[in-house]
Amino acid sequence: MSKDYAKVVIQGSPISKSNFKLSNLKGRSILPFNSGKYHDRYAIYEQQIAYEARIQNPNTVLSESLIAVLKVYYKSEKRHPDTTNIPKSIFDGIEKSGLIINDAQIRTLIIEEYYDSKNPRFELELFAESEYSMDFHIQKRDTAEKPIEYDPPSNKKKSNLFKKTIEKKHGTSPNCEICGKLIKDEKNIIYGNKGKTLICKPCLKKLL
Repeated sequence: MSKDYAKVVIQGSPISKSNFKLSNLKGRSILPFNSGKYHDRYAIYEQQIAYEARIQNPNTVLSESLIAVLKVYYKSEKRHPDTTNIPKSIFDGIEKSGLIINDAQIRTLIIEEYYDSKNPRFELELFAESEYSMDFHIQKRDTAEKPIEYDPPSNKKKSNLFKKTIEKKHGTSPNCEICGKLIKDEKNIIYGNKGKTLICKPCLKKLL
């Protein structure tokens, strides 16, 4: 039976498929299911989505192009997966449920990020394009709100701090004079020309 609308609500903190991929000996990506380890979580989560999507929308099959509105509610504002990685995880489960034929049906996707420490979840609404259209616009706020600032990952923080330290100490950016690559560890720097010329150890070995 085909319909023009469906809604799926899955309780629990959304997880990203990208965090659970492993590779076999041939380099092909695999998704563990019964290894007894942490990586099994995604396969179980995908099954949960498929099961609950079908239970919540009995006898419903959306076979045409769709508009999707995805609202993701994380438990923590600071620690959660990248929201841009979440849709693939969700739509894999939705496709397995049989609610849709293929995730390629999603032609328009809106993702909204929220926080709910007591009830993390995602809410997905699917609209058939033959019956619905989307009209949205961005407008400037009358009163600015407090910005939500994001810090770079810890490894980038260290790299930026190291770069600033070298620039201040030697008046030059820590890039190898030969290969041009950024040298991220002072142990790999060879100084020349009174500290104004920097060469990485791999390039120095090639010269010798």
